[in-house]
Amino acid sequence: MGRDVNDLLEKAIYGNPETKPAERRLFLTTIFERVYIALTKKQVQAAPVYREVEQTMAKANNIHLFLNGNLAYNDYAAYIKIAVSQNVPYTIVNPPTPTPFALVLADKSQPVQKADRFIKDDLYEIDMAAD
Repeated sequence: MGRDVNDLLEKAIYGNPETKPAERRLFLTTIFERVYIALTKKQVQAAPVYREVEQTMAKANNIHLFLNGNLAYNDYAAYIKIAVSQNVPYTIVNPPTPTPFALVLADKSQPVQKADRFIKDDLYEIDMAAD
């Protein structure tokens, strides 16, 4: 009984404990196991929309798009347009710490079984080397 009261008091004072806070800061408030695709800042700023992101938005259910609010709106506007057309909810996140990622497409609540969640092109390598 005493432990239950202490738990309730701690939750009231500090809130619910956050799972994997470092991952949530890195992946724009979601965790790695839920990620379908994560693009770096330079990848999002590149002119063409990545086909893999568009295809995942069209095929996957129960997904959410997270965008890095530290970028200019024009950098990710094309992805918002696709998300709206596919009825994919999105959130523009202002990360509290620096992150190389500008776009994270993730399942809302379930782990994703996917071998590679990154598109490892030259732009990816540049951003990952910088951070």
